[in-house]
Amino acid sequence: MNTDLLVADATHFRVDYEINPYMNVAVQPDPCAAVAEHDAIVAAHRAAGRRVRYLPAEPGCPDMVYTANAAVVRGGRAVLGDPPALRKAEIPFFREWLTANGWDVLDAPYAFSGQGDALACGDLMLTGHGQRTDERMPAVLADHLGCEVVPLRTAGPQWYDLDLAVAVIDRDTLAYHPAALEAPSAGRLRDLGLDLIEVSAAEAGRFALNLVSDGTTVTMTTGAPALAATLRERGLDVVELDTTELAKGGGGIRCTALTLDDSR
Repeated sequence: MNTDLLVADATHFRVDYEINPYMNVAVQPDPCAAVAEHDAIVAAHRAAGRRVRYLPAEPGCPDMVYTANAAVVRGGRAVLGDPPALRKAEIPFFREWLTANGWDVLDAPYAFSGQGDALACGDLMLTGHGQRTDERMPAVLADHLGCEVVPLRTAGPQWYDLDLAVAVIDRDTLAYHPAALEAPSAGRLRDLGLDLIEVSAAEAGRFALNLVSDGTTVTMTTGAPALAATLRERGLDVVELDTTELAKGGGGIRCTALTLDDSR
């Protein structure tokens, strides 16, 4: 899993609006530092043996670097994201790319945060809702992608996408912050019978769970030493990278990569 990734560059990354609690137009990222952070992420993916495909970011789309919100892909099908209005200009570029590269593409009929709220875990699709994804979208994903969907409601705007609250380490292992999910959803997650790693509020709040794992190597942000140590104790290679500038837009490492190789 997570061995074939689509990224866009950080050339046009800015905070031009506020659509999540982390964004503040008065606190702008350093452009050169943001590009360097993103380049380091891409280099880490390649060093781990992952294929990285590239779609140039477009002027006027400052959040296009967060490719995870563009769609969710499974097998030969993709469901496009339906993001907040200020990000909708990104979607036609991703539709064109996915169509040109052979995916059967469906426009989301309701608000949908793409892979940010749709995490493949083996044969399951963990699907967040309640913030930027409409509660009707899990059924749409189950129908179009032909997978078993596990709806999970996140507990508030801080966890505006599921990939801030839950991380897939391998098909049998998840890391999560329990309080980031509403109680029934946290219980549903525990009932799946997977191996669960609990992450503190402090580390989850620093985007510790916004990581990319291929089951062997975990690429994650710095500032989460407890989670990093736990993963290493389990025999995983852990690469920690600075995402200070990218975090000013409310995103981390998982946000900057759209997975193209989820379970067929």
